[in-house]
Amino acid sequence: MPKPQAKPERKTRIQSQNEEIILDAALEVFSAYGYRGGTIDQIAARCGLSKPNLLYYFRRKDDIYKAVLERTLADWLEPLRSLDPAADPATELTRYISAKLDLTFGRPAASRLFANEILHGAPHVARFLKGPLKELVDAKALVIRRWVAEGKLRPVDATHFIFAIWAVTQHYADFAVQVEAIIGTPDRERVRRAVLDILLRGIIPGRG
Repeated sequence: MPKPQAKPERKTRIQSQNEEIILDAALEVFSAYGYRGGTIDQIAARCGLSKPNLLYYFRRKDDIYKAVLERTLADWLEPLRSLDPAADPATELTRYISAKLDLTFGRPAASRLFANEILHGAPHVARFLKGPLKELVDAKALVIRRWVAEGKLRPVDATHFIFAIWAVTQHYADFAVQVEAIIGTPDRERVRRAVLDILLRGIIPGRG
């Protein structure tokens, strides 16, 4: 008879806090130097922990990097995952686009880190992109196509519309230096209004 497996120990509040501190520091390091250029020593110095203490939580640099990417993807995809097919399309798309902009301005380093991962061929997330991410995009594209079929949206290629939302919202993080060179520090509310108008004017009936 197999022995019952021991229940995994719950993390203490201090452990959870320290992991978040480490991941915040790692995000800044990896977004600035990339996976190859970032080091455990840099992360430890930035978060104020000794290297042995940091390695108590994450055994390898690869483990830290993957954890940062996983947290970034979880944060980014939650607003898309919660797109409600039963709700008003204009309300839902406004909420989604606004949430994406909040993440862009609130955690620009996360957007740059992910962009860098993609530019290097997505070695750590390729399986996720082809699996869970594709499944989520396919499911939400179906929601948009249903809204179109019901006459709630004007005809639009649903998948490429989602790509357009990602491209426009993440531009303000990935190309922040270029944006600021042209307009200075962006007024977030002005950006939100402009982006919503650009993305939704052509597909919301009666808006254009």
